[in-house]
Formats: sequence, structure tokens, C-alpha cells
Amino acid sequence: MNKDETLRIKGAEDDQEKELAEEIYDIIRTIRDPEKPQTLEDLDVVYEDGVLVNHRGTDEFLVNVEFTPTVPHCTLATLIGLCIRVKLQRTLPHSYKLDIFIKKGTHSTEDEINKQINDKERIAAAMENPNLKDLVDNCVVDLE
Repeated sequence: MNKDETLRIKGAEDDQEKELAEEIYDIIRTIRDPEKPQTLEDLDVVYEDGVLVNHRGTDEFLVNVEFTPTVPHCTLATLIGLCIRVKLQRTLPHSYKLDIFIKKGTHSTEDEINKQINDKERIAAAMENPNLKDLVDNCVVDLE
């Protein structure tokens, strides 16, 4: 493969990654805030620049989603991260690995929350709680 072919392939991958990032943003932007009637997009909690997709191999992708809680001490930041994860897990194929993070410097306990929302066992345990599951389901349901 020569240099021009490599650049064309990389350009095609970049286009695909950008397109997938836009699609993923469209999926999460409609999630409703657990306390307010607005969506995460309305509140600037999620934003297009916060979604990054990297091609990892044949039909495998790493999806990074960064979000910004409305206030630095937001008590619902973990729940918002959980809603983002659940919505994407229900929508995307299993070949997508998800990493969801609070934007650096925007929450007082971001490291702890980032650890929680990226821990499969904690996510599974949280979704076994019927009250929490109902709350997440109400936030991620698509309204017509």
C-alpha cells in the first residue's frame, strides 16, 4: 500500500468516525435531566464536541463521551452518566466500547464518579434496583 492509499483509507475512517460521533450525539442529546424538564442538550450537559469515536478494528469502535454537570457539586452526575451509558448500550451494537467521563475540572468528585460509571459490575448492580431502573428508563425514553 502506498502513501496515497494510506491517506485515502485514513480519510475514509476519519469521515466514518465523525459520522458515527454525530449519530451518537443524536442518541444522547434527547436524554432528559432527572430533575428538570429539559434534555441534556438543552442544559449543555452533552455537546457535539464531547463525543469522540475511534476505529479499533473491523467493525469495532471506542466511543468516548464527555459531559459537563450543570454545577460542580451536582448530586445527580452519576445518574446522568448512567443514563448516557444505558441509552447507548441499548442503541449501539456490542462492538462499541463505551467510556463515559465528566469533563475534567467540572465536578468536585469527578474521579470517583468516572470510576463508577465505567465499572460494569457497579452499572449492573445499579440497574437491578427497580426504583433506579425506573428513573433511568424515564430519562432515556424517546418521546415522539
